[in-house]
Amino acid sequence: MQRGRRAGKTTREQKHVATAKEVSEGTLKRLHTLGSQKFGSFPFSQHFDRWLTSVEAVLLEFESNPNISVDQQFLRERSQILSVIGQQLQNRRLSEVSLSKEERNLSECKNTLEQIKTEHLTRAKEIQRQRNLEIKRLRRGIDSLKRDQDEVIRMKTGFFQGVSKKAREQKEMEITQRLTDEQRALELATLNFKAAKEKLRDEYERKSTPVLNQMKGFRKTLDEGEADGSLEDRWFACEALIDAFNNFLLRKSAPAESTP
Repeated sequence: MQRGRRAGKTTREQKHVATAKEVSEGTLKRLHTLGSQKFGSFPFSQHFDRWLTSVEAVLLEFESNPNISVDQQFLRERSQILSVIGQQLQNRRLSEVSLSKEERNLSECKNTLEQIKTEHLTRAKEIQRQRNLEIKRLRRGIDSLKRDQDEVIRMKTGFFQGVSKKAREQKEMEITQRLTDEQRALELATLNFKAAKEKLRDEYERKSTPVLNQMKGFRKTLDEGEADGSLEDRWFACEALIDAFNNFLLRKSAPAESTP
């Protein structure tokens, strides 16, 4: 009874051994699939080892099939192809390490720019605060002088007869001169604060422009790295393996075709 079960099991195992045609078609299909496989997102290098292992597994399954007997030429070709794609992926891996550094550099630049902006806004607010206080003080003085000027004018119209004409004229000249001085001070203060704001803006641009240019360079490098550059390398590798595979099948079938 046990001998019968063993015999039945052996028969079933033999039925599961793929034919040369089946394993060849399956290998081609899987190589095509692996050649067009896209990886999710950066860092793409986290998928490289798994992908290489999958390719090697496909080849191993083909080579180990009892209905397939690969020749040395095929083994040399596929070993060379795997070596080339392995080195290409290693180079991609190193490039991604560099991209990670670029990400850190970009983050540091963002922090630096944020500090520059914060400092600029703080100083700009302080300049504006000082301007408001100074302009308010000068305008208050001008308003006071204008009231004094109105008082002198009322004196001239005869409401204050106890004040001599000469004194009124002297008082008017003094007020007019002080009013002129205050108005000039107001104009000068306005110009000075405007110049201070322009100087602050120039200083901000002087500090921020190099940082912005650095960020632009980092972003360009990172944008270029957002695409999976390994896809083309992996596609060519699988196509090369398919060519080696097809050439092997041609070599294998050649003697059978030449037999009378």
